[in-house]
Amino acid sequence: MHLSSLKSGRAGRARSKRASRIAACTALVLSAGMLLAAPASADDAKGADAPKAVGSTPRMDITGDGKSDILYQTREGYLFQSVGTSVADYPFEFHDPNDPGNRIVYKDIIAPGDLQGDGQPELLTLTASGTLTLHPCVGMDPTGGRPTWSGEGWQKYNKIVAPGDLTGDGHNDLIARTPSGDVYLYVSTGRIEGQPFEPAVKVASGWDAYDQIVGMNDSTGDGIGDVVTRTPAGDLYFHAGTGDPSKPFKAPFKIGYGFDTYNQLVGVDDVNGDGNGDLMGRQANGDTYIYRFSGYGHYRARIPGTFGWQKAAMFVGAGGNPDFGKRSVMGVTSDGSGYWYDSKNNGEFFARESRNAFPEGWVRVASSLGDDGRADNLWVRNGILYIAGHRIGDGWDVYNDLIGPGDLSGDGAGDILARDAEGDLFLYQGNGLGTALAAKVKVGYGYDTYRHIVGAGDLTGDGRADVVAVAKDGTLYLYEGTGKASAPLKARVKIGSGFDIYSKFAAVGDLNGDGKTDLVGVNGYGDLYRYTSTGTGELSKRVQIGYGFNIYKALY
Repeated sequence: MHLSSLKSGRAGRARSKRASRIAACTALVLSAGMLLAAPASADDAKGADAPKAVGSTPRMDITGDGKSDILYQTREGYLFQSVGTSVADYPFEFHDPNDPGNRIVYKDIIAPGDLQGDGQPELLTLTASGTLTLHPCVGMDPTGGRPTWSGEGWQKYNKIVAPGDLTGDGHNDLIARTPSGDVYLYVSTGRIEGQPFEPAVKVASGWDAYDQIVGMNDSTGDGIGDVVTRTPAGDLYFHAGTGDPSKPFKAPFKIGYGFDTYNQLVGVDDVNGDGNGDLMGRQANGDTYIYRFSGYGHYRARIPGTFGWQKAAMFVGAGGNPDFGKRSVMGVTSDGSGYWYDSKNNGEFFARESRNAFPEGWVRVASSLGDDGRADNLWVRNGILYIAGHRIGDGWDVYNDLIGPGDLSGDGAGDILARDAEGDLFLYQGNGLGTALAAKVKVGYGYDTYRHIVGAGDLTGDGRADVVAVAKDGTLYLYEGTGKASAPLKARVKIGSGFDIYSKFAAVGDLNGDGKTDLVGVNGYGDLYRYTSTGTGELSKRVQIGYGFNIYKALY
Protein backbone atom coordinates (compact mmCIF):
# COMPACT_ATOMS: atom_id res chain seq x y z
CA MET A 1 0.00 0.00 0.00
CA HIS A 2 1.42 3.41 -0.91
CA LEU A 3 0.51 6.98 -0.08
CA SER A 4 2.16 10.16 -1.29
CA SER A 5 4.30 11.94 1.32
CA LEU A 6 3.41 9.62 4.21
CA LYS A 7 5.56 8.80 7.21
CA SER A 8 5.32 5.32 8.64
CA GLY A 9 6.14 6.34 12.19
CA ARG A 10 3.56 7.54 14.68
CA ALA A 11 4.04 9.88 17.61
CA GLY A 12 4.09 8.25 21.03
CA ARG A 13 1.09 8.72 23.27
CA ALA A 14 1.87 10.04 26.72
CA ARG A 15 -0.68 9.61 29.49
CA SER A 16 1.35 10.32 32.61
CA LYS A 17 0.48 13.34 34.72
CA ARG A 18 2.77 16.29 34.65
CA ALA A 19 5.31 16.43 37.48
CA SER A 20 6.26 20.07 37.12
CA ARG A 21 5.48 23.26 35.25
CA ILE A 22 7.95 25.29 33.27
CA ALA A 23 7.21 28.99 33.43
CA ALA A 24 7.41 29.68 29.72
CA CYS A 25 4.85 29.81 26.95
CA THR A 26 5.39 28.71 23.37
CA ALA A 27 8.45 30.45 21.98
CA LEU A 28 7.54 33.10 19.44
CA VAL A 29 10.01 35.14 17.46
CA LEU A 30 9.00 38.78 17.92
CA SER A 31 10.16 41.76 15.89
CA ALA A 32 9.21 45.40 15.45
CA GLY A 33 5.97 45.82 13.49
CA MET A 34 3.94 48.50 11.81
CA LEU A 35 0.45 49.78 12.61
CA LEU A 36 -2.07 49.41 9.81
CA ALA A 37 -4.40 52.32 9.18
CA ALA A 38 -6.60 50.54 6.61
CA PRO A 39 -7.62 46.98 5.63
CA ALA A 40 -4.54 45.01 4.63
CA SER A 41 -3.71 41.58 3.32
CA ALA A 42 -2.73 38.71 5.60
CA ASP A 43 0.95 39.29 4.84
CA ASP A 44 0.99 43.09 4.45
CA ALA A 45 3.85 44.99 6.11
CA LYS A 46 2.90 48.67 6.11
CA GLY A 47 2.21 51.18 8.90
CA ALA A 48 3.81 52.71 12.02
CA ASP A 49 4.33 51.63 15.61
CA ALA A 50 1.43 52.17 17.98
CA PRO A 51 1.66 53.35 21.58
CA LYS A 52 1.54 50.72 24.30
CA ALA A 53 -1.62 50.14 26.28
CA VAL A 54 -2.42 48.48 29.54
CA GLY A 55 -4.08 45.12 28.94
CA SER A 56 -5.93 42.63 31.07
CA THR A 57 -4.65 39.40 32.63
CA PRO A 58 -3.94 36.57 30.16
CA ARG A 59 -6.83 34.14 30.00
CA MET A 60 -4.69 30.99 29.95
CA ASP A 61 -1.73 31.63 32.21
CA ILE A 62 -1.53 28.08 33.56
CA THR A 63 2.11 28.31 34.65
CA GLY A 64 1.60 31.49 36.69
CA ASP A 65 4.34 33.47 34.96
CA GLY A 66 2.05 36.19 33.66
CA LYS A 67 2.15 34.90 30.09
CA SER A 68 -0.55 33.11 28.13
CA ASP A 69 0.20 29.44 27.46
CA ILE A 70 -0.82 27.26 24.52
CA LEU A 71 -3.00 24.24 25.21
CA TYR A 72 -4.10 21.86 22.46
CA GLN A 73 -5.84 18.55 21.89
CA THR A 74 -4.48 15.92 19.52
CA ARG A 75 -6.66 14.01 17.07
CA GLU A 76 -6.66 11.08 19.52
CA GLY A 77 -8.06 13.33 22.23
CA TYR A 78 -4.92 13.76 24.35
CA LEU A 79 -4.28 17.20 25.84
CA PHE A 80 -0.88 18.89 25.88
CA GLN A 81 0.56 22.18 27.00
CA SER A 82 3.32 23.63 24.86
CA VAL A 83 6.21 25.17 26.78
CA GLY A 84 8.67 25.97 23.99
CA THR A 85 10.30 24.70 20.82
CA SER A 86 13.20 22.93 22.58
CA VAL A 87 11.18 21.29 25.35
CA ALA A 88 8.75 18.39 24.97
CA ASP A 89 5.10 19.31 25.43
CA TYR A 90 3.56 18.35 28.76
CA PRO A 91 0.57 16.00 29.03
CA PHE A 92 -2.37 17.88 30.49
CA GLU A 93 -5.23 16.10 32.23
CA PHE A 94 -8.40 17.12 33.99
CA HIS A 95 -9.48 15.56 37.25
CA ASP A 96 -12.97 14.58 36.14
CA PRO A 97 -14.86 12.03 38.28
CA ASN A 98 -17.38 11.68 35.45
CA ASP A 99 -14.64 10.39 33.16
CA PRO A 100 -12.33 8.14 35.23
CA GLY A 101 -11.11 6.29 32.15
CA ASN A 102 -10.17 9.45 30.23
CA ARG A 103 -12.37 8.30 27.35
CA ILE A 104 -14.03 11.61 26.56
CA VAL A 105 -12.65 13.55 23.63
CA TYR A 106 -13.75 17.11 24.22
CA LYS A 107 -15.50 18.78 21.33
CA ASP A 108 -14.10 22.11 22.48
CA ILE A 109 -12.11 23.64 25.34
CA ILE A 110 -12.63 27.29 26.23
CA ALA A 111 -10.32 29.43 28.36
CA PRO A 112 -12.37 32.24 29.96
CA GLY A 113 -9.52 33.23 32.27
CA ASP A 114 -9.73 33.95 36.00
CA LEU A 115 -13.46 33.95 36.75
CA GLN A 116 -13.36 34.23 40.53
CA GLY A 117 -10.47 36.65 41.05
CA ASP A 118 -8.03 34.31 42.80
CA GLY A 119 -5.30 34.83 40.21
CA GLN A 120 -5.65 31.38 38.65
CA PRO A 121 -7.45 30.57 35.40
CA GLU A 122 -10.45 28.35 34.88
CA LEU A 123 -11.09 26.13 31.87
CA LEU A 124 -14.37 25.00 30.32
CA THR A 125 -14.74 21.69 28.53
CA LEU A 126 -17.55 20.95 26.07
CA THR A 127 -18.67 17.45 25.15
CA ALA A 128 -20.40 16.55 21.91
CA SER A 129 -23.58 15.84 23.84
CA GLY A 130 -23.64 19.46 25.02
CA THR A 131 -22.29 19.36 28.59
CA LEU A 132 -20.20 22.39 29.52
CA THR A 133 -18.03 21.83 32.59
CA LEU A 134 -15.95 24.30 34.59
CA HIS A 135 -12.52 23.19 35.83
CA PRO A 136 -10.49 25.34 38.24
CA CYS A 137 -6.70 25.20 38.05
CA VAL A 138 -5.74 24.63 41.68
CA GLY A 139 -2.13 25.42 42.55
CA MET A 140 -1.39 25.80 38.84
CA ASP A 141 -2.29 22.13 38.39
CA PRO A 142 -5.67 21.31 36.80
CA THR A 143 -5.49 17.73 38.10
CA GLY A 144 -5.74 19.07 41.66
CA GLY A 145 -9.24 20.51 41.38
CA ARG A 146 -12.54 18.81 40.75
CA PRO A 147 -15.12 20.35 38.41
CA THR A 148 -17.19 22.97 40.19
CA TRP A 149 -20.09 23.33 37.74
CA SER A 150 -21.69 21.66 34.73
CA GLY A 151 -24.52 22.75 32.45
CA GLU A 152 -26.33 20.87 29.71
CA GLY A 153 -27.91 21.88 26.41
CA TRP A 154 -24.92 23.72 24.98
CA GLN A 155 -25.02 21.64 21.78
CA LYS A 156 -27.50 24.20 20.46
CA TYR A 157 -24.52 26.46 19.75
CA ASN A 158 -21.96 25.87 17.03
CA LYS A 159 -19.39 28.11 18.69
CA ILE A 160 -18.65 29.20 22.28
CA VAL A 161 -16.12 32.01 22.67
CA ALA A 162 -14.29 33.59 25.62
CA PRO A 163 -13.65 37.20 24.53
CA GLY A 164 -12.61 38.59 27.91
CA ASP A 165 -14.52 41.09 30.06
CA LEU A 166 -17.39 42.50 27.98
CA THR A 167 -19.21 44.41 30.73
CA GLY A 168 -16.40 46.23 32.53
CA ASP A 169 -17.12 44.59 35.88
CA GLY A 170 -13.74 42.86 36.08
CA HIS A 171 -15.09 39.37 35.28
CA ASN A 172 -14.57 37.61 31.97
CA ASP A 173 -17.69 36.59 30.04
CA LEU A 174 -18.79 34.18 27.30
CA ILE A 175 -20.57 34.57 23.99
CA ALA A 176 -22.20 31.71 22.07
CA ARG A 177 -23.46 31.56 18.48
CA THR A 178 -26.31 29.47 17.09
CA PRO A 179 -26.22 27.93 13.59
CA SER A 180 -28.64 30.65 12.43
CA GLY A 181 -26.12 33.32 13.44
CA ASP A 182 -27.66 34.66 16.65
CA VAL A 183 -25.17 35.61 19.37
CA TYR A 184 -25.91 35.28 23.09
CA LEU A 185 -24.00 36.84 25.96
CA TYR A 186 -23.37 34.95 29.20
CA VAL A 187 -22.24 37.46 31.81
CA SER A 188 -19.94 36.07 34.50
CA THR A 189 -21.16 36.25 38.09
CA GLY A 190 -17.63 36.07 39.50
CA ARG A 191 -18.32 32.63 40.98
CA ILE A 192 -17.23 29.17 39.85
CA GLU A 193 -19.89 27.28 41.80
CA GLY A 194 -23.66 27.51 41.79
CA GLN A 195 -24.31 29.89 38.90
CA PRO A 196 -21.07 31.05 37.25
CA PHE A 197 -22.95 32.78 34.41
CA GLU A 198 -26.10 34.85 34.20
CA PRO A 199 -28.90 33.61 31.89
CA ALA A 200 -28.21 34.10 28.19
CA VAL A 201 -29.18 37.38 26.52
CA LYS A 202 -29.33 37.77 22.75
CA VAL A 203 -26.99 40.60 21.71
CA ALA A 204 -26.41 40.18 17.96
CA SER A 205 -27.56 38.40 14.81
CA GLY A 206 -26.18 37.71 11.35
CA TRP A 207 -22.95 36.21 12.63
CA ASP A 208 -23.48 33.11 10.48
CA ALA A 209 -21.57 35.13 7.88
CA TYR A 210 -18.38 34.25 9.76
CA ASP A 211 -16.61 30.89 9.76
CA GLN A 212 -14.22 31.89 12.53
CA ILE A 213 -14.93 33.89 15.71
CA VAL A 214 -11.91 34.60 17.88
CA GLY A 215 -11.97 36.01 21.40
CA MET A 216 -9.05 38.44 21.62
CA ASN A 217 -9.27 39.55 25.25
CA ASP A 218 -8.39 43.28 25.17
CA SER A 219 -6.81 44.49 21.92
CA THR A 220 -7.47 48.22 22.31
CA GLY A 221 -6.18 48.96 25.78
CA ASP A 222 -9.53 49.93 27.31
CA GLY A 223 -9.85 46.82 29.49
CA ILE A 224 -12.84 45.52 27.52
CA GLY A 225 -12.78 42.29 25.54
CA ASP A 226 -12.73 42.38 21.75
CA VAL A 227 -13.50 39.88 18.98
CA VAL A 228 -12.10 39.18 15.52
CA THR A 229 -14.20 37.39 12.89
CA ARG A 230 -13.40 35.94 9.47
CA THR A 231 -15.60 35.22 6.47
CA PRO A 232 -15.11 32.07 4.36
CA ALA A 233 -13.64 34.34 1.67
CA GLY A 234 -10.86 35.33 4.09
CA ASP A 235 -11.94 38.87 5.06
CA LEU A 236 -11.06 39.80 8.64
CA TYR A 237 -13.26 42.04 10.82
CA PHE A 238 -12.69 43.65 14.20
CA HIS A 239 -15.51 43.95 16.75
CA ALA A 240 -14.47 46.34 19.51
CA GLY A 241 -16.01 45.79 22.91
CA THR A 242 -18.20 48.55 24.35
CA GLY A 243 -18.56 47.52 27.99
CA ASP A 244 -22.36 47.64 27.57
CA PRO A 245 -23.96 44.22 28.23
CA SER A 246 -27.02 45.14 26.13
CA LYS A 247 -24.84 45.92 23.11
CA PRO A 248 -21.36 44.54 23.83
CA PHE A 249 -19.78 45.23 20.40
CA LYS A 250 -19.40 48.24 18.18
CA ALA A 251 -20.13 47.90 14.47
CA PRO A 252 -17.50 45.66 12.86
CA PHE A 253 -14.94 47.12 10.48
CA LYS A 254 -12.79 45.29 7.99
CA ILE A 255 -9.12 45.13 8.89
CA GLY A 256 -7.71 42.57 6.47
CA TYR A 257 -8.15 40.06 3.70
CA GLY A 258 -6.48 36.84 2.54
CA PHE A 259 -6.90 35.13 5.90
CA ASP A 260 -8.47 32.08 4.25
CA THR A 261 -4.89 30.86 3.96
CA TYR A 262 -5.26 29.76 7.60
CA ASN A 263 -7.26 26.72 8.69
CA GLN A 264 -7.39 28.05 12.26
CA LEU A 265 -7.16 31.47 13.89
CA VAL A 266 -6.32 31.47 17.61
CA GLY A 267 -6.46 34.20 20.24
CA VAL A 268 -3.09 34.04 22.03
CA ASP A 269 -3.46 37.17 24.19
CA ASP A 270 -0.48 39.51 24.56
CA VAL A 271 2.68 37.93 23.11
CA ASN A 272 4.93 41.01 22.91
CA GLY A 273 4.22 42.81 26.16
CA ASP A 274 2.39 45.86 24.82
CA GLY A 275 -0.81 45.03 26.68
CA ASN A 276 -2.90 44.16 23.61
CA GLY A 277 -4.36 40.77 22.72
CA ASP A 278 -2.79 39.18 19.63
CA LEU A 279 -3.78 36.65 16.97
CA MET A 280 -2.14 33.49 15.63
CA GLY A 281 -2.94 31.94 12.25
CA ARG A 282 -2.10 28.32 11.39
CA GLN A 283 -1.69 27.08 7.84
CA ALA A 284 -2.53 23.53 6.73
CA ASN A 285 1.16 22.55 6.76
CA GLY A 286 1.38 23.48 10.45
CA ASP A 287 3.28 26.77 10.08
CA THR A 288 2.02 29.61 12.27
CA TYR A 289 2.16 33.40 12.00
CA ILE A 290 1.60 36.01 14.69
CA TYR A 291 -0.39 39.22 14.24
CA ARG A 292 0.34 41.72 17.02
CA PHE A 293 -2.56 44.09 17.54
CA SER A 294 -2.24 47.79 18.18
CA GLY A 295 -4.37 49.73 20.62
CA TYR A 296 -6.63 50.76 17.74
CA GLY A 297 -7.98 47.39 16.62
CA HIS A 298 -5.57 46.97 13.71
CA TYR A 299 -2.74 44.49 13.39
CA ARG A 300 0.89 45.02 12.52
CA ALA A 301 2.89 43.08 9.92
CA ARG A 302 2.74 39.36 10.52
CA ILE A 303 5.81 37.60 11.87
CA PRO A 304 6.71 33.90 11.74
CA GLY A 305 5.74 31.87 14.76
CA THR A 306 6.69 28.20 14.95
CA PHE A 307 6.12 25.20 12.71
CA GLY A 308 4.76 21.69 13.27
CA TRP A 309 1.38 22.78 14.63
CA GLN A 310 -0.58 20.33 12.47
CA LYS A 311 -0.21 18.17 15.59
CA ALA A 312 -3.00 20.23 17.15
CA ALA A 313 -6.39 18.91 16.09
CA MET A 314 -7.95 21.61 18.27
CA PHE A 315 -6.41 24.67 19.95
CA VAL A 316 -7.86 26.15 23.10
CA GLY A 317 -9.00 29.58 21.93
CA ALA A 318 -9.43 28.57 18.28
CA GLY A 319 -11.97 30.53 16.28
CA GLY A 320 -13.43 27.86 14.00
CA ASN A 321 -16.46 25.70 14.71
CA PRO A 322 -15.19 22.56 16.45
CA ASP A 323 -15.42 19.33 14.49
CA PHE A 324 -16.07 15.99 16.14
CA GLY A 325 -16.45 12.29 15.58
CA LYS A 326 -14.24 11.17 12.74
CA ARG A 327 -10.84 12.04 11.26
CA SER A 328 -10.11 8.84 9.37
CA VAL A 329 -11.16 6.38 6.71
CA MET A 330 -11.21 2.59 6.66
CA GLY A 331 -10.42 0.47 3.63
CA VAL A 332 -11.98 -2.99 3.58
CA THR A 333 -10.45 -5.79 1.51
CA SER A 334 -12.36 -8.61 -0.17
CA ASP A 335 -11.62 -10.94 2.77
CA GLY A 336 -13.10 -8.44 5.27
CA SER A 337 -9.86 -7.05 6.68
CA GLY A 338 -10.13 -3.42 7.78
CA TYR A 339 -7.23 -0.98 7.43
CA TRP A 340 -7.45 2.50 8.98
CA TYR A 341 -5.92 5.69 7.67
CA ASP A 342 -5.80 8.43 10.30
CA SER A 343 -5.64 12.12 9.43
CA LYS A 344 -2.37 14.02 9.72
CA ASN A 345 -4.48 17.14 10.13
CA ASN A 346 -2.84 18.67 7.04
CA GLY A 347 -4.88 17.12 4.23
CA GLU A 348 -3.03 13.80 4.16
CA PHE A 349 -3.13 10.43 5.91
CA PHE A 350 -0.71 8.51 8.06
CA ALA A 351 0.31 5.07 6.85
CA ARG A 352 -2.41 2.49 7.28
CA GLU A 353 -2.94 0.36 10.37
CA SER A 354 -4.67 -3.02 10.55
CA ARG A 355 -7.28 -2.87 13.33
CA ASN A 356 -10.44 -4.77 12.34
CA ALA A 357 -11.68 -7.84 10.52
CA PHE A 358 -15.18 -8.51 9.23
CA PRO A 359 -15.13 -12.00 7.65
CA GLU A 360 -18.93 -12.13 7.46
CA GLY A 361 -21.72 -9.69 6.72
CA TRP A 362 -21.01 -6.07 5.82
CA VAL A 363 -19.68 -3.01 7.60
CA ARG A 364 -19.97 0.78 7.56
CA VAL A 365 -18.22 3.45 9.65
CA ALA A 366 -20.18 6.08 11.56
CA SER A 367 -19.02 9.35 13.01
CA SER A 368 -18.80 8.92 16.79
CA LEU A 369 -22.08 7.89 18.42
CA GLY A 370 -20.84 8.85 21.90
CA ASP A 371 -18.63 11.42 23.63
CA ASP A 372 -15.41 9.51 23.01
CA GLY A 373 -14.91 11.17 19.62
CA ARG A 374 -13.89 7.96 17.92
CA ALA A 375 -15.52 6.60 14.79
CA ASP A 376 -17.76 3.57 15.39
CA ASN A 377 -18.03 0.46 13.24
CA LEU A 378 -21.53 -0.56 12.17
CA TRP A 379 -21.39 -4.29 11.44
CA VAL A 380 -24.41 -6.20 10.15
CA ARG A 381 -24.02 -9.95 10.46
CA ASN A 382 -26.91 -12.40 10.00
CA GLY A 383 -29.28 -9.45 10.27
CA ILE A 384 -27.88 -8.35 13.64
CA LEU A 385 -26.40 -4.86 14.04
CA TYR A 386 -23.30 -4.45 16.18
CA ILE A 387 -22.00 -0.98 17.06
CA ALA A 388 -18.32 -1.06 18.05
CA GLY A 389 -18.81 -4.71 18.97
CA HIS A 390 -21.99 -4.20 21.05
CA ARG A 391 -25.11 -6.01 19.89
CA ILE A 392 -27.92 -3.54 19.15
CA GLY A 393 -30.68 -5.70 17.67
CA ASP A 394 -31.79 -7.86 14.76
CA GLY A 395 -33.79 -7.24 11.59
CA TRP A 396 -31.15 -5.04 10.00
CA ASP A 397 -30.83 -7.25 6.91
CA VAL A 398 -33.69 -5.22 5.37
CA TYR A 399 -31.18 -2.41 4.79
CA ASN A 400 -28.49 -2.21 2.15
CA ASP A 401 -26.74 0.88 3.49
CA LEU A 402 -26.10 2.64 6.81
CA ILE A 403 -24.78 6.19 7.15
CA GLY A 404 -23.51 7.77 10.37
CA PRO A 405 -22.91 11.48 9.62
CA GLY A 406 -23.08 12.66 13.25
CA ASP A 407 -25.83 14.48 15.11
CA LEU A 408 -28.83 14.99 12.80
CA SER A 409 -31.48 15.70 15.43
CA GLY A 410 -29.81 18.52 17.37
CA ASP A 411 -29.57 16.72 20.71
CA GLY A 412 -25.80 16.28 20.58
CA ALA A 413 -25.87 12.51 20.08
CA GLY A 414 -24.67 10.85 16.88
CA ASP A 415 -27.41 9.30 14.73
CA ILE A 416 -27.73 6.71 11.96
CA LEU A 417 -29.52 6.78 8.62
CA ALA A 418 -30.61 3.46 7.09
CA ARG A 419 -31.66 2.84 3.46
CA ASP A 420 -33.77 -0.16 2.46
CA ALA A 421 -34.08 -1.91 -0.91
CA GLU A 422 -37.01 0.32 -1.88
CA GLY A 423 -34.89 3.43 -1.44
CA ASP A 424 -36.67 4.63 1.69
CA LEU A 425 -34.50 6.41 4.26
CA PHE A 426 -34.97 6.03 8.02
CA LEU A 427 -33.48 7.93 10.95
CA TYR A 428 -32.36 6.12 14.10
CA GLN A 429 -31.49 8.58 16.84
CA GLY A 430 -28.57 7.62 19.08
CA ASN A 431 -28.58 7.70 22.87
CA GLY A 432 -25.23 9.51 23.16
CA LEU A 433 -23.44 6.37 24.33
CA GLY A 434 -23.45 4.20 21.23
CA THR A 435 -25.31 1.50 23.11
CA ALA A 436 -28.88 1.90 21.85
CA LEU A 437 -30.97 3.50 19.11
CA ALA A 438 -34.44 5.01 19.23
CA ALA A 439 -37.28 3.67 17.08
CA LYS A 440 -36.89 4.41 13.40
CA VAL A 441 -38.58 7.36 11.69
CA LYS A 442 -38.98 7.53 7.92
CA VAL A 443 -37.33 10.73 6.65
CA GLY A 444 -37.06 10.24 2.88
CA TYR A 445 -37.60 8.10 -0.18
CA GLY A 446 -36.05 7.63 -3.63
CA TYR A 447 -32.55 7.11 -2.27
CA ASP A 448 -32.08 3.97 -4.37
CA THR A 449 -30.96 6.27 -7.19
CA TYR A 450 -27.61 6.82 -5.47
CA ARG A 451 -24.46 4.77 -5.79
CA HIS A 452 -22.89 6.38 -2.69
CA ILE A 453 -24.42 8.13 0.35
CA VAL A 454 -21.89 9.45 2.85
CA GLY A 455 -21.48 11.92 5.68
CA ALA A 456 -19.16 12.64 8.60
CA GLY A 457 -19.63 16.15 9.93
CA ASP A 458 -20.22 19.65 8.64
CA LEU A 459 -19.86 20.72 4.99
CA THR A 460 -21.67 24.05 5.12
CA GLY A 461 -20.00 25.77 8.08
CA ASP A 462 -23.03 25.90 10.39
CA GLY A 463 -21.79 23.16 12.70
CA ARG A 464 -24.54 20.71 11.75
CA ALA A 465 -23.92 17.31 10.21
CA ASP A 466 -24.60 17.08 6.47
CA VAL A 467 -24.95 14.28 3.93
CA VAL A 468 -23.78 14.02 0.32
CA ALA A 469 -24.88 11.52 -2.30
CA VAL A 470 -23.52 10.46 -5.69
CA ALA A 471 -26.21 9.69 -8.27
CA LYS A 472 -25.79 6.93 -10.82
CA ASP A 473 -25.03 9.53 -13.49
CA GLY A 474 -22.20 10.99 -11.37
CA THR A 475 -24.01 14.07 -10.07
CA LEU A 476 -23.02 15.01 -6.53
CA TYR A 477 -25.80 16.31 -4.28
CA LEU A 478 -25.66 17.97 -0.88
CA TYR A 479 -28.33 17.34 1.75
CA GLU A 480 -27.79 20.04 4.34
CA GLY A 481 -28.58 19.08 7.94
CA THR A 482 -31.34 20.91 9.79
CA GLY A 483 -30.79 19.74 13.37
CA LYS A 484 -34.43 18.57 13.53
CA ALA A 485 -35.32 14.89 13.95
CA SER A 486 -38.64 15.20 12.12
CA ALA A 487 -36.94 16.44 8.94
CA PRO A 488 -33.18 16.12 9.39
CA LEU A 489 -32.21 16.93 5.79
CA LYS A 490 -33.06 19.88 3.56
CA ALA A 491 -33.89 19.42 -0.12
CA ARG A 492 -30.89 18.33 -2.14
CA VAL A 493 -28.65 20.81 -3.97
CA LYS A 494 -26.33 19.91 -6.83
CA ILE A 495 -22.70 20.68 -5.95
CA GLY A 496 -20.76 18.65 -8.54
CA SER A 497 -20.73 16.30 -11.50
CA GLY A 498 -18.52 13.59 -12.95
CA PHE A 499 -18.27 11.69 -9.67
CA ASP A 500 -19.19 8.40 -11.38
CA ILE A 501 -15.45 7.95 -12.04
CA TYR A 502 -15.07 6.92 -8.40
CA SER A 503 -15.70 3.30 -7.52
CA LYS A 504 -15.16 4.13 -3.86
CA PHE A 505 -16.26 7.28 -2.09
CA ALA A 506 -16.18 8.32 1.58
CA ALA A 507 -16.55 11.20 4.00
CA VAL A 508 -13.49 11.26 6.25
CA GLY A 509 -14.33 14.04 8.67
CA ASP A 510 -11.86 16.90 9.00
CA LEU A 511 -8.71 16.02 7.08
CA ASN A 512 -6.99 19.41 6.82
CA GLY A 513 -7.54 20.94 10.26
CA ASP A 514 -10.17 23.55 9.40
CA GLY A 515 -13.04 21.89 11.30
CA LYS A 516 -15.09 20.97 8.22
CA THR A 517 -15.55 17.53 6.76
CA ASP A 518 -13.74 16.49 3.59
CA LEU A 519 -14.43 13.84 0.96
CA VAL A 520 -12.22 11.28 -0.78
CA GLY A 521 -12.75 9.18 -3.89
CA VAL A 522 -10.86 6.34 -5.57
CA ASN A 523 -10.92 6.08 -9.36
CA GLY A 524 -10.51 2.97 -11.52
CA TYR A 525 -6.72 3.18 -11.33
CA GLY A 526 -6.75 3.15 -7.53
CA ASP A 527 -5.73 6.80 -7.21
CA LEU A 528 -7.03 8.56 -4.10
CA TYR A 529 -8.32 12.15 -4.41
CA ARG A 530 -9.29 14.63 -1.71
CA TYR A 531 -12.11 17.18 -2.01
CA THR A 532 -11.76 19.86 0.65
CA SER A 533 -14.88 21.56 1.96
CA THR A 534 -14.99 25.34 1.67
CA GLY A 535 -17.47 25.66 4.52
CA THR A 536 -20.11 27.05 2.16
CA GLY A 537 -21.52 23.75 0.89
CA GLU A 538 -19.08 23.68 -2.02
CA LEU A 539 -15.87 21.74 -2.63
CA SER A 540 -12.40 22.86 -3.64
CA LYS A 541 -10.64 21.42 -6.67
CA ARG A 542 -9.57 17.84 -6.12
CA VAL A 543 -6.01 16.95 -5.05
CA GLN A 544 -4.42 13.52 -5.39
CA ILE A 545 -3.13 12.30 -2.03
CA GLY A 546 -2.54 8.57 -2.62
CA TYR A 547 -2.53 5.61 -4.96
CA GLY A 548 -2.90 1.84 -4.84
CA PHE A 549 -6.33 1.96 -3.21
CA ASN A 550 -7.83 -0.48 -5.73
CA ILE A 551 -6.81 -3.27 -3.34
CA TYR A 552 -9.93 -2.38 -1.34
CA LYS A 553 -13.46 -3.31 -2.22
CA ALA A 554 -14.78 -0.23 -0.39
CA LEU A 555 -13.87 2.82 1.71
CA TYR A 556 -15.90 3.88 4.75
